[in-house]
Amino acid sequence: MKTILTIITLLFGQFLIQAQSAFVNLGFESADLPPIPQGQFGGFVPISQALPGWKGVLGTNTVTSVLQNNAAVGGANISIFGPNWTTAQIIEGQYTVLLQPGAFGALDVDASLVQTGVIPIGSQSLRFKAAGWSDVWIPEFSVYFTGQQLSAIPLSSGPNYTYYGADVSAFSGQKGDLEFMALANSSHPNNILLDSFVFSPIPVPEPEPLALLGLAIVIPLVWQRFRRPFVKLGSK
Repeated sequence: MKTILTIITLLFGQFLIQAQSAFVNLGFESADLPPIPQGQFGGFVPISQALPGWKGVLGTNTVTSVLQNNAAVGGANISIFGPNWTTAQIIEGQYTVLLQPGAFGALDVDASLVQTGVIPIGSQSLRFKAAGWSDVWIPEFSVYFTGQQLSAIPLSSGPNYTYYGADVSAFSGQKGDLEFMALANSSHPNNILLDSFVFSPIPVPEPEPLALLGLAIVIPLVWQRFRRPFVKLGSK
């Protein structure tokens, strides 16, 4: 009987650790922001209200505010686009995040979102949706857990995004920093729309069988970027 109680206690303790340290707001739907009237640009808002659970980083600098329904021109920035926004494409739900690597002072820096949490036990993959913001370039990004880069591969395409998957099976049940980084590129803009992180028990397919699927994804995306006009926005 004592052995059974010990096992139950250990299992319950593990459950509490998982519950208390779980990743939150993976779809960015927990924003607590006053609505911006349709057709208007917003200004800077506290990141604690815009992206609860997440930390924003530009280069090595942690940001305390992000733009709402607006974007920077030529500079590094993080933005959240919400319900009344019509110019940018909301990938899913009410809110989508835009990461803008670029000029920050005298340097070109990466733009990152970071959150500390526990990868659920049994997780095989991390899946998310992303899209280039401004032109024909395929998004350039890196995904890390505890400082180790995850290999993210395209799984399928939606009407305005690519669905990616990364193998996290080696980190099941572990606590650490999950970081999504949009990479600075001096030759062209690399602004990235991001949404809908989810941990899945389904493994990521091997890259080899995805070669033809990759071509099927890339060609429509490039064509879509050529057709979609580039809208430059200025922050207030």
